[in-house]
Amino acid sequence: MRIPKTLWLSFLGALVLNLVFLSFGAKAPNSQGNGAGAVQGAPSSGSPAEGLVFYVSTGGNDLWSGRLPEPNAPRTDGPFATLTKARDALRKLKARGPLSEPVTVYVRGGMYFLNEPILFAPGDSGAQQHPITYSAYPGETPVLTGGRRISGWKRGPRVAGDTGGLWTAAIPGVKEGKWYFHQLFVDGKRRQRARTPNEGFFAVDGEITLEKPARFKFRQKDINAAWATPGDVEVVALQAWAEARMQIRAVDEASRTVTLSGQCAPSNREKSARYWVENAREGLDAPGEWYLDRRTGVLYYRPMPGEDMARAEVFAPVAQQLVRFEGNVAGEKFVENICLQGLTFSHTDWSLADTGYTDMQAAYDIPAVVSAVAARSCSIERCVFKHLGQYAVSLGKGSKNNRILGNEMTDLGAGGVKIGEPELPANAAQAVSGNVVSNNHIYDLGIVFPAAVGVWVGQSSGNTISHNHIHDTFYTGISVGWTWGYGSTAARENVIEFNHVHHIGRGVLSDMGGIYTLGRQPGTVIRNNLFHDIASYGYGGWGIYTDEGSSNILIENNVVYRTKSGGFHQHYGRENIVRNNIFALAREGQIIRSRQELHLSFTFERNIVYWTEGPLLGGRWSDDQYRLDSNLYFQARGEPVRFGDWSFEEWQKRGQDVHSKIADPLFVDPQNGDFTLQPGSPATQVGFQSLDLSKTGPQ
Repeated sequence: MRIPKTLWLSFLGALVLNLVFLSFGAKAPNSQGNGAGAVQGAPSSGSPAEGLVFYVSTGGNDLWSGRLPEPNAPRTDGPFATLTKARDALRKLKARGPLSEPVTVYVRGGMYFLNEPILFAPGDSGAQQHPITYSAYPGETPVLTGGRRISGWKRGPRVAGDTGGLWTAAIPGVKEGKWYFHQLFVDGKRRQRARTPNEGFFAVDGEITLEKPARFKFRQKDINAAWATPGDVEVVALQAWAEARMQIRAVDEASRTVTLSGQCAPSNREKSARYWVENAREGLDAPGEWYLDRRTGVLYYRPMPGEDMARAEVFAPVAQQLVRFEGNVAGEKFVENICLQGLTFSHTDWSLADTGYTDMQAAYDIPAVVSAVAARSCSIERCVFKHLGQYAVSLGKGSKNNRILGNEMTDLGAGGVKIGEPELPANAAQAVSGNVVSNNHIYDLGIVFPAAVGVWVGQSSGNTISHNHIHDTFYTGISVGWTWGYGSTAARENVIEFNHVHHIGRGVLSDMGGIYTLGRQPGTVIRNNLFHDIASYGYGGWGIYTDEGSSNILIENNVVYRTKSGGFHQHYGRENIVRNNIFALAREGQIIRSRQELHLSFTFERNIVYWTEGPLLGGRWSDDQYRLDSNLYFQARGEPVRFGDWSFEEWQKRGQDVHSKIADPLFVDPQNGDFTLQPGSPATQVGFQSLDLSKTGPQ
């Protein structure tokens, strides 16, 4: 075959550019001159003053040099097509010697479809003075998607009782077992996999057994015997503070007994547990619901009012993860100094084992879409995480001094950020510490795994969780520590400050808090946070919740209001300090202490407690292993204030609250969340220092 002269020239031109790049590198775009090194259309802002710059574009080509932001006129050179190629180009460059300047890879707007995660290994690291940044091109929105577009929609046949109509699409690879997805997004919105009941819940008749496999009795005709046949119809049961998601394996209609695929946790059993059934074809009866038949490969969807499936943009996920930082902990080889900036991560899936899933707490074992192991001094900044099946970001073993800054995380199957591991680190290389999670907006969590939390810190120390806005969860907002009781712990010296955490629980799960802690945590500080509107289903919707063994924690300058069960609750622990906080408008009790032990539980001083419902103290207070003083209390309905079984005078004779007062603190508008003190407030007489909430939340 004869090759045209123009094609030869194009090939030779691209080859020369690549050879020049590999031999000498290249500087950041220079707006002066118009030679080969000058880039037309380079970003007017955001470029480093000097350094190496590459470009990635959906209109690019991985055979090009990646040195131009858009293809040149003869289309002989231009940006890369993939981030993987940009990473590989840097690998080749670094093989010739260490970086001598910063590197920026600008990613142009558009959708980048990933079937598997982009992997960054130790060899892909930048240097402290010469980091590598993968950044959105200024003013543009690049989306890394784990999804595929679904097209070829057809109107389905009407069936008896069907007034809304169904649409169908044949999905290649499903009936062959090559692809099966659990999520669907239509025009940028998550759609509900077929669910019954559509609103509310069924209730277990009694308890779910602890057998392997688990069984329970259902009521009336809540469970259909046919649902056992496909093998992929799921029961999602809510049990106290966690959930179980299992497939239906057998149904005995005569005894009204259903057998599930796995075993439930023994720690959180609940009578008459609420549950729903998901992924049954018979449940496809409400607008916005869908069902994928894995035997025929046909996707069924019932549109929302006004949706035109012939024009709708529909995505179903292929991948569960999009980026992995993967260092070698044992070899102490780390991924370092890489920054992801301004990217959007979207459309990822979740999976379910044949035995289903039983959560112990906080869905801590659910993976993340961007995960890191042995990552150091890396950062994720101003990115968007949405329409995901799992957690957004995790920092695992050996990860230190990383920064998660200014990101938006929403519509998440699980939670926002996980730091550390549930197990104690075996050595210093495995330790997770010194990470910063700040200025992030994390909301609408737990859509698949309801017990997931906004920020989870396991066996990890020296982290800062600050200025985050966390809201609309089904369980806890921030969770710190992972040792039940007084045993060994690696969770210490964590700082949780200036966070705004609200609308936590939403009446779905129980035993939760705006912030939840576990184990001994010397040096840990919870300060200057705003927690409000905490609502559990049953017991335990607390604002600040120091659970089993929580000890040596300083809790100061926080505002907590409108909680279901109490502003502060200590289950058990020792020598915590609770000072200069405002606890207001809890419904069932204000300050709760639920276990007595032979040591000082906590010191409670210079706080304001303001309420209209429930008692001041809840739980157990007969042992005097606590110290309360210099507080201001006010029952806003004018009822007498009692301290458990004692009047104020009797309480003071016991040596408690000797310098405290009962008086109106003169808040400006407490019912609407304004706890500013008016002039003349008696709070100053007990040493309370005014709080400034203007710095709370993202800055």
